[in-house]
Amino acid sequence: MKQVLICGALIVTLSMGIRHGFGLWLQPITMERGWSRETFAFALAIQNLAWGLAGPIAGGLADRFGAFRVLVVGAVLYALGLVFMGLASSGLAFMGGAGIVLGLAQSGTTYAVVYGVIARQVAPEKRSWAMGITAAAGSFGQFLMVPVENGLIGGLGWQNALFVLACMALIIAPLALGMREPPKAASSGPKQSVAAALREAFTTPSFGLLMAGYFVCGFQVVFIGVHMPSYLKDQGLSPEVATGALALIGLFNVFGTYAAGSLGQRLPKRYILSAIYALRSVAIVAFLLAPLTPTSVYIFAAVMGFLWLSTVPPTNAIVAQIFGVQYMSMLGGFVFLSHQVGSFLGVWLGGKLFDATGSYDVVWWIAVGLGVFAALVNLPVREVALVRGGPVPKAA
Repeated sequence: MKQVLICGALIVTLSMGIRHGFGLWLQPITMERGWSRETFAFALAIQNLAWGLAGPIAGGLADRFGAFRVLVVGAVLYALGLVFMGLASSGLAFMGGAGIVLGLAQSGTTYAVVYGVIARQVAPEKRSWAMGITAAAGSFGQFLMVPVENGLIGGLGWQNALFVLACMALIIAPLALGMREPPKAASSGPKQSVAAALREAFTTPSFGLLMAGYFVCGFQVVFIGVHMPSYLKDQGLSPEVATGALALIGLFNVFGTYAAGSLGQRLPKRYILSAIYALRSVAIVAFLLAPLTPTSVYIFAAVMGFLWLSTVPPTNAIVAQIFGVQYMSMLGGFVFLSHQVGSFLGVWLGGKLFDATGSYDVVWWIAVGLGVFAALVNLPVREVALVRGGPVPKAA
């Protein structure tokens, strides 16, 4: 178990850490290429959508053939996507590299694939905690990589910085060796076909509610992660404030994801999710109404960081709790698809509405409303294992 946790944590550190700083490239790329913000934002929106659409496929392949092969292919695609992102001279080429290739890469190197291995290798009573540990590692990667990426851009230029990150992404391939599973691990559990598993999931109301909540998560975090650096610069704050804010999000995310994973062992996970979404809306409203200063930005970043990916461990733990672990990566991939549809809309609408209105205000308030919606839809989720061939027990 220790090897799986360490390698899984390092893989997520790299895969999530690299992408967390993509917002730092928005202004240098658009200014040098002469593109609108919507061009950049739409490419990252396509990235999130491609990631989500490929997620169930990558998860299904990992469930059937093991995570190792999927992770290796994902690492190679990640490196290629970063190189294409640096070389693209047209909006269409940029969308292909930064959008499609990187999206496919992330589907095979992030949570759905890694969590499938963890779910099968860790005892149920420790599963939420283990997922929290891995998510916290990914959060530390965000904290670590933002200043690294900012330094690379400043020291080498934005293009060479992407080439360096491409080399770093290849480290995921040797780390994947630690995610190999025993031959019988993937086939343990109830004997169920893929079609039956999908039918079961999509006719279970709680699965749809989790997907709805995760849609909101994607909208909020990707909008903020990509557009906040430009929002702060537009308001007259220095680039260092944006870099510090993204780093603080990553740092406090370490504590938030670990806390959510640990609390999920003791409290109903649906209540944890509802509280996270409600608190996000409160934090955004306070940020918008307070005077904008470096201090207010750092406070907002710390609070949002604590809530950032803290939805990940309880959401995935509920999926495993309800449906078992045989198709955990595939079902987690479908839940994550909803997250990425939200991500697509969050990042694209951020650029679209900014170009149309000259402001991000409308998107900020959409994020507030969606947070309230997600807080409500998670409350009816039933955290009980399905009894196949018999009635579903009532929730305690």
